[in-house]
Amino acid sequence: MKISEIIRDRIKKNKGNYKSNDNIAKYLQPGDKLAISWEVERALKEVFEALVIDVENDHNTQQSAQRVAKMFCEEIFSGRYDPMPKVTSFPNASDYDQIYVTGPITVRSTCAHHLMPITGKAYVGVFPGVNVIGLSKFNRLIEWVASRPQIQEEMTQQIADIIEEMTGARGVAVVIQAEHFCMTHRGVKENESDMTTSIMRGDFREDKSLKQEFFNILNRMK
Repeated sequence: MKISEIIRDRIKKNKGNYKSNDNIAKYLQPGDKLAISWEVERALKEVFEALVIDVENDHNTQQSAQRVAKMFCEEIFSGRYDPMPKVTSFPNASDYDQIYVTGPITVRSTCAHHLMPITGKAYVGVFPGVNVIGLSKFNRLIEWVASRPQIQEEMTQQIADIIEEMTGARGVAVVIQAEHFCMTHRGVKENESDMTTSIMRGDFREDKSLKQEFFNILNRMK
């Protein structure tokens, strides 16, 4: 039985999800991720053969299936298989009651439709409540969420969900501006278009002046 079938059965028994942008780390056992990589490698070799590429004698592609499988599991899709980075919240001891904005934070993701890169920048605004988290944790959380095949709209929502949950903030704002290689390298091959998505939660959604303050700060950032 394939390791992918074993893991799917575990997830279904627990009524879980395994869509492209879901994290399935809690369903994995030690050694599972390596076994997934081996299974992916075998499948990718068949893909190369279906493309009529001589993987046995072509020095360019002899190890490509292995390299791509490792890249999927250890790097660009690692947000599916690795648990969430440890994030410790601590009290807002100074009772800071103004917004703060961090960014640009590099976004590297993958379009679920064509498995092409999505690259760009994220900006996060927080109107703090009783707790705050360390500045670098925003980068780690965004990298974790971004390292999955998905669409930009859902990625933006997931990032806002996690930051809102981890901070307990009165307001959370997330803006992502990104280039999609499925637009620039195929199809219409449009090199000048970016996509911008934004999510406003809590006070950023309810208070127009707070939302405007966030965008005023964002526009002055690099």
